Amino acid sequence: MRVIICGAGQVGYGIAERLTAEKNDVSIIDTAPELIHAVRDSLDVRGFIGHGAHPDVLEAAGAENADMIIAVTLYDEVNIVACEVAHALFNVPMKIARIRAQSYLRPHYQDLFSRDHLPIDVIISPELEVGDMVLRRISFPGATDVVRFAEDKILMVAIECRDDCPVINTPLSQLSELFPDLPATVVGVNRAGKVFVPHSADQLMAGDLAYVVSSKDQVRRTLGLFGHDEQEANRIVIAGGGNIGLYVARTLEQRQSRTTVKMIEANRERAVKTADELRKTVVLHGSALDQRLLSEAHAEDADLMLALTNNDQVNILSSVMAKSMGCKSNLALINNPAYHDLGRTLGIDAHVNPGQVTVSRILQHVRRGRIRAVHSIQKGAAEIIEAEALETSPLVGTSLRDLDLPDGMRIGAIYRDGAVIKPNGNVRIKPKDRVVIFALNRAVKQVEQMFRVSLEFF
Repeated sequence: MRVIICGAGQVGYGIAERLTAEKNDVSIIDTAPELIHAVRDSLDVRGFIGHGAHPDVLEAAGAENADMIIAVTLYDEVNIVACEVAHALFNVPMKIARIRAQSYLRPHYQDLFSRDHLPIDVIISPELEVGDMVLRRISFPGATDVVRFAEDKILMVAIECRDDCPVINTPLSQLSELFPDLPATVVGVNRAGKVFVPHSADQLMAGDLAYVVSSKDQVRRTLGLFGHDEQEANRIVIAGGGNIGLYVARTLEQRQSRTTVKMIEANRERAVKTADELRKTVVLHGSALDQRLLSEAHAEDADLMLALTNNDQVNILSSVMAKSMGCKSNLALINNPAYHDLGRTLGIDAHVNPGQVTVSRILQHVRRGRIRAVHSIQKGAAEIIEAEALETSPLVGTSLRDLDLPDGMRIGAIYRDGAVIKPNGNVRIKPKDRVVIFALNRAVKQVEQMFRVSLEFF
């Protein structure tokens, strides 16, 4: 596949890294020479210094033969124009743009990004994607990652196996026998930094991070089985009143829950504007690193601290400070991957990486075949993929025990006619089933092939 990426920042670099590892032909454009030099030095890509929306730059990058353009610069208008030029002059088939300004995304302007107006095929809103991820974490305390599939009927949760975890040192096959009515499957394990697909005889160990696929209505029971019976937070402190913080607070208010929210915003103008838009949330002006202000927000009595500013250091330190004051748990927005492991040693319970969320969303549209959703984990070591089975798929019609599945992948759940089916040896996949699969990076291409339409079908 020939792909042009406009923007060589963290998201653009992350996409280029994934696509080049899979032998795609990638060109990347940015106005910053140092970013282009860096990406050229470390990845097998063609780098172009210039404006991603300029026709001559796109032409030099190979737009005439491109299959896809992914515009992820820092500026919405550049991303929009880049896709428009790619469509009008070069007829690029697939156009993806990152749009951050919420004004573009309001429901009554939804016709803006249509083929008759601005022909952009996919709009990615990092703020909304990250906000939804944070809200899912709030709904399922005890999970360090939560991803939804199959119209929100299936969830993948990452669960830390602590020393007191009831299911450690027990073969996975035995767990299935003990809880036959529980539609939950351990599909992957991260042990000491290495991700692998477990077999039936394998056991979970203390310190493991288990990736479990379950029906949504059984996630809380699954978390309890792993020793996580944390209650949903009722008192929340949010650091940061930007787009993400505002979206999370507004959604919590709309849920009509008992949750009380207090927000801290450093920018006075933004704090006033946010306070005007929220009905029940108390907005305080000042730094989230000010212990006096944290005390005024009653961080010592809070169930959860959400650090959602655009500054990693502020997010990490404010989360640590709140927890030292007595806050039960915290979740921090951390952009820099180098801080992820550091955050855990400092006492960060969970983090969200906005760049990784955006990359996962884009990969959904890069993947070939009937791929409906993709979530990348552990810096691309594996992916959780939701795909639709076609009549020509080699998975269809054969019992799972008789399938010769590639090493490095495991089926977590099947969604059929509104029902979630737990995979076992007797189950047969039918056409139009939606299948949720955990795949190591070396097996992703094989998963794509399983869900592609073969030429013989026509």
